[in-house]
Amino acid sequence: MLRKVFRVTGGALLVVLAVAGCSAGGDGQSSATGGGAQTLVPVEQRKEPIDLAGTTLAGTQLDLATLRGKPVVLNIWGSWCAPCRKEAPELQAAAAELAGKAAFVGIATRDDEAGAKAYERRFKVTYPSFLDGGDMLLQLRGAVSSQSPPVTLVLDAKGRVAARFIGAVTRRSLVGAVEDVTKSA
Repeated sequence: MLRKVFRVTGGALLVVLAVAGCSAGGDGQSSATGGGAQTLVPVEQRKEPIDLAGTTLAGTQLDLATLRGKPVVLNIWGSWCAPCRKEAPELQAAAAELAGKAAFVGIATRDDEAGAKAYERRFKVTYPSFLDGGDMLLQLRGAVSSQSPPVTLVLDAKGRVAARFIGAVTRRSLVGAVEDVTKSA
């Protein structure tokens, strides 16, 4: 009986570690920051820039390439996602604090337009968001391996993934990551 409990518990622990993103997998440094599991990608290990363009929930066209020159915070969220709702005020506070220093863009995943727009109104989201019709996450070049939001990426000034949070972020951890990415450029 004890051996069976250990196997189930050990297996559950592996699942928790995989979902929480506790391993850097050689791509950078990982830490649990109280703001999601954070992975920082050293400059020399950053891959090609993320190319992502489309129509925002507000109906405007947006191409991430036009935001290059400063960091971009890319947050993957869903209106149905409890941790996303918890982090929304933190993200908005970080966006206000980093205004002019970093751009913020959201991607509503596995959502519908009405739910996503209601979420943005409820949390007073001031930055644009795309509605993922099923292919946007694929365009992130493997930077988002989890199908469970929230996931937040910090792209460097060249559009490359420089930091990743799996789980809800805090204002403090996100501002710190953007500052670190800015210094490393």
